[in-house]
Amino acid sequence: MTATPAIEGWFTTGPAPALVGSRCTACGTVFFPPSGDFCRNPACAGEEPEPVELSRRGTIWSYTDAQYQPPPPYVPAVDPYQPFAIAAVELPEGLVVLGQVAEGYGVADLRVGAEVELVVETLYADETGDRLIWRWRPVVSTGSTTGDSGAPR
Repeated sequence: MTATPAIEGWFTTGPAPALVGSRCTACGTVFFPPSGDFCRNPACAGEEPEPVELSRRGTIWSYTDAQYQPPPPYVPAVDPYQPFAIAAVELPEGLVVLGQVAEGYGVADLRVGAEVELVVETLYADETGDRLIWRWRPVVSTGSTTGDSGAPR
């Protein structure tokens, strides 16, 4: 069995995974998901976007939870369906990218402006192996705002 991205070409799966976007070679505008053979900036006629790895960390712009099961082609990881958190994350490139929140985290663990990092986890498994997806994991602060237990004050 193998592990493959659920969406080919949108993210890398190595030790430091990253989203893969496109940068227009004419105007420098960055897009995600990657664009084909044209610039999505309406003020540009560029036709040669190049692949670019996006920042692995960003800040939460907004978040919510999916209390309902999305329609097909969504494949629930477990039956019965279990709700999951979704975060819109602003990257330093100026993009806001929507994605599920990492396993084990929910809306109670999130706040607007908090830092998150990209991780790759299994979305679901089928007879050929695991299907991987990017998710956003909260970055745990190790500053002086925690007590001896490590729990936030």
